[in-house]
Amino acid sequence: MPNILTLLRIAGSLGLLFCDVTGVAIWIIYGLCGISDIVDGWLARKLKCVTKKGALLDSVADICFVACCAWKLLPILGSALPLCLSKELQQWLWLWAGVIVAIKVMNQISALVRYGHCCFPHTLANKITGFLLFIAVPMTFVSVVPLAIAAAIATFAAIHEGCVIARAESSHP
Repeated sequence: MPNILTLLRIAGSLGLLFCDVTGVAIWIIYGLCGISDIVDGWLARKLKCVTKKGALLDSVADICFVACCAWKLLPILGSALPLCLSKELQQWLWLWAGVIVAIKVMNQISALVRYGHCCFPHTLANKITGFLLFIAVPMTFVSVVPLAIAAAIATFAAIHEGCVIARAESSHP
C-alpha cells in the first residue's frame, strides 16, 4: 500500500505539468502529493513494511515532485513583483536550485563510485527540507522569504546528506 501511494505521487507530480498554474487543479494535486509524501512513510512504518526498495521509490518520487514543481512554478514565482525584480528572483531561484542539485548529484556520484549504487539517506534535514518546500512554495506568491529559508535549509540538507554518505562509505567494508 505505501508503494502504491508513492507511485501515485509520481503520477500526480507528472500531472502537475499539465495543469494551469492559475487553476485549482494544480493546487489540489500539489496538496495530495505533499500529503502522500508524509502518509506513505508513516504507513510503511505502521504496517511494518519498510523496505529499501520503498525508500528508494520514495526518493525517486520526491525528486520527481520537486522537479515537476520547479519546472512548472519557478518561472512564474515573483510574477506579482515588479518586472525587474521578478526576473532577478527567477534567476536567483534557478541558480540556487542548480547549486543544490549539483551538490546532490555529487553525493550520488560519490555513492556510485564507492558503493556501486545510489544512496538517498532519509535524514531529518531532508525531511524538514521537504516539509518547508511544501509549505514555502505557495507562500512565495506573497513573499520570497519562506522560499529563501527553505533553500538555505535544503542547501544544508544536501551538504549533510553528502556527509552521511561519506560516513557510511568510510565504515563500508
